Amino acid sequence: MSRRQVGAAAGTALAAAFALGALTGCAAGAAGPSPAPTLAAFQLDRDFPDPGALVVGDRVFVYATNAPGMNVQLASSSDMRHWTMSGADALPELPSWATPGKTWAPGPAALTGGRYALYFSATDTASGRQCIGAAFASDPAGPFSSPSATPLVCPVDEGGAIDASVFTADDGTRYLAWKNDGNCCGLDTWIHVQQLSSDGTALVGAETKLIKQTEPWEGQLVEAPVIVKHGGSYVLLYSANDYGGDSYATGAATASSLLGPYAKHDGPILSTTGSGGRYRGPGGADLVTFKGRDWMLFHSWDDATVYRGLHAVPVAWRGGVPVPAEG
Repeated sequence: MSRRQVGAAAGTALAAAFALGALTGCAAGAAGPSPAPTLAAFQLDRDFPDPGALVVGDRVFVYATNAPGMNVQLASSSDMRHWTMSGADALPELPSWATPGKTWAPGPAALTGGRYALYFSATDTASGRQCIGAAFASDPAGPFSSPSATPLVCPVDEGGAIDASVFTADDGTRYLAWKNDGNCCGLDTWIHVQQLSSDGTALVGAETKLIKQTEPWEGQLVEAPVIVKHGGSYVLLYSANDYGGDSYATGAATASSLLGPYAKHDGPILSTTGSGGRYRGPGGADLVTFKGRDWMLFHSWDDATVYRGLHAVPVAWRGGVPVPAEG
């Protein structure tokens, strides 16, 4: 099922790239309207939104939206509970087309030949829109570099593009999923998918639009797409509504083909109210298989709605969609 897991040999001697001590979840207060102080603890209690995860051997690497002085944050874990922050920027130099300050939602992927890709959103200087770039490295810890002078995906007339992720098919073909950033300017937001070239540097063929905002709980947008395959079905996870508060939530849609059509699950699979306040505005979800178990990684707000910390929780599959499981 995992779209981002690679062989154990590729993970040899990678932990040495991380210079800082392990950080563990330590949130002490309730994360919403219902008191649940022990349940709401973050696995990484700091601002670490829009996580994109990559499993390499016996370690998971998680990349996140920019922080002060850093374009792409990076943490790693060998148990999904205790996390080590990297002391280095995973993407230390932005490409020439990008303006610093809004480097969002990195989506990692393992390529052939021991190479790794990181697809990220940044501000296109020429248009002022958010667009998607591609960066590459020989180590999942980076540093990644982005040599192209132009964005990989930049539909300016659709509001730009953000939230890239990679799905790898059974035959090894990779596809890029993303959202056109239409809510920036009163347009629809669509989740798109398109084949990637074998080296991950270009798009191939035509794009396909999968879903847009249609349900009351989704508000004015859908975003943060991640596609996985489970039990013969394709499962599209996505976030919807206003990211800045409790209305933000995670939904799911399923299809028998990668290119759809996708049928949306009835209501969100992860939300503030649905979790009894355990998570506030949970979104930006990713899904990986790690040491034989499926895990969902996502962010939610702290009590004061100041920062979005990281959760990593095991999931159970119910009705063809993943939901957080106890234990």
